[in-house]
Amino acid sequence: MPNAFLPIIYVRGFAMTRGEIDETTADPFCGFNLGSTMYRAVPDKASRPRKYVFESPVVRLASEYGYEDVYEDGYDILDADWDGEMSRRPIIIYRYYDEASRYLGTGETPSIEEFAKGLSRLVKRVRELYCANPRNETKLDDFRCYLVAHSMGGLVSRAFLQNPKLDPEGVQPCVDKLFTYATPHNGIDVLGMNVPSWLGLADINNFDRDKRMKSYLDLEAAFKKHKRVDLVPESRFPSRRIFTLVGTNRNDYEAAAGLSRAFVGHGSDGLVKIDNATLYGLKDDGSLSTPTAKAFVYRSHSGPFGIVNSEEAFQNLARFLFGDVRVDLWLEIDEIRLPEAVQKEADAGRGINALYQIEMLASPRGKLWYLTRRVAEEDSVACLSHADWVKNPKEAGRIYLSSVFLANRAKVNPKRRSLAYGMTLGVRVPDYEIDRKLWLNEHFEGGYLFRNGLVLEMVPPVSDDKPWKVKFSWQDAGFSLADTELTPTQLATGAVEVRVPFDSVSADANGKLQPTRPGVRGTLRFVIEAWNPGAD
Repeated sequence: MPNAFLPIIYVRGFAMTRGEIDETTADPFCGFNLGSTMYRAVPDKASRPRKYVFESPVVRLASEYGYEDVYEDGYDILDADWDGEMSRRPIIIYRYYDEASRYLGTGETPSIEEFAKGLSRLVKRVRELYCANPRNETKLDDFRCYLVAHSMGGLVSRAFLQNPKLDPEGVQPCVDKLFTYATPHNGIDVLGMNVPSWLGLADINNFDRDKRMKSYLDLEAAFKKHKRVDLVPESRFPSRRIFTLVGTNRNDYEAAAGLSRAFVGHGSDGLVKIDNATLYGLKDDGSLSTPTAKAFVYRSHSGPFGIVNSEEAFQNLARFLFGDVRVDLWLEIDEIRLPEAVQKEADAGRGINALYQIEMLASPRGKLWYLTRRVAEEDSVACLSHADWVKNPKEAGRIYLSSVFLANRAKVNPKRRSLAYGMTLGVRVPDYEIDRKLWLNEHFEGGYLFRNGLVLEMVPPVSDDKPWKVKFSWQDAGFSLADTELTPTQLATGAVEVRVPFDSVSADANGKLQPTRPGVRGTLRFVIEAWNPGAD
């Protein structure tokens, strides 16, 4: 039986100053042990945060999943005097800043290429020790592990996974999954510009796409074609085994006395732009494949309201690593209806544009937090321009919103066979433009073309020859349990697909539902599959 509880290697983020490097090396867990007692539910910083005790990822992995650290008699596994035995569920901290510390190293910071090579050596060491323990019942060829990384740690991990020159031990195939928190996968932008390559202070140029990133990520050819580096070659590591968690709260990021969030600007976690924090697969022919799994949480890059030390992040991490069901959610927009006056202008040949903001929130049954949260006030919405949709409605109107992972062990009622989550879909009324001039005649700020809640309930098959059972219900008339059955379509990938149509409608004088104008019509497409099938 496969083992879902593989060794976890944590790769911490960027430390800018010498003091931050020394502070990092003084911490045995490099921040993975930090918790929080504060939960901010709304964007308003003036509102008092709700107390919510999150003990830290290390503590929760230990208390809920039986993980243990690998330190023994004051030594780490890379130390010559370490003489321990690696348990079946270890947490290993990649202490790559030790060499840069004034106390434990030379005080000189190695390059990110050297950090990646060090990760290769660490994975090899973990494999040797893990397989040497007969109780782990794992051969060298069968060894697998997880990489969990924050910020620049995600780039160190990608450099090791993507660039064969940075994997001297040849252990890249040993990595089963990669989870990143707030990683600048496409670099860091300040005042609308990518960090310039000449800015080498404190290795900030590690986040420059044009010079540094395309090189250490082995993406020179892809960058020439796509002008981006948020790409993972499928031939090196499958994109579907990656999860990118995106922070959306810039207001609580206090680094540099708040200057970072000011210069990075809206649509960020205070340091990393939301648009730069996700990934796409890259096919062998140079074209893009599917986006990696992603979710959005209202958390800042770090600090008391930081993304690593948050309940939402931990729940996404645990479900991605150990969960049982994966649901990828796509939005397909089939029709957009303009206001009558705007439609007349369009028919007369005037230039029409608008930006449709698409909100989406999802939470499992019985929980007090969201696994993903995309709302306009937090700049985390998916966007679609009317001009793009008119030009190519089939392509532009197909939007990947998020992925949700669900776990049997987290059920409110363990005896219930089904897994369920509730979601809210909203499409905001846009600011319509006619020949680049705002049309405000019938505009009401904050309105929705469509907004409704939906409950999706799934019963996995008991055997391979049995079908999935999927039900749903809209929540527009008040809360109701999922009661409308859907017929899943089997996909070639082994997953199943179900579709739920939606439309902007209202009742006419006779009580009959009619499409509204303005309005939007489309389909929610859920791609559902077993995750970690057969794992213990």
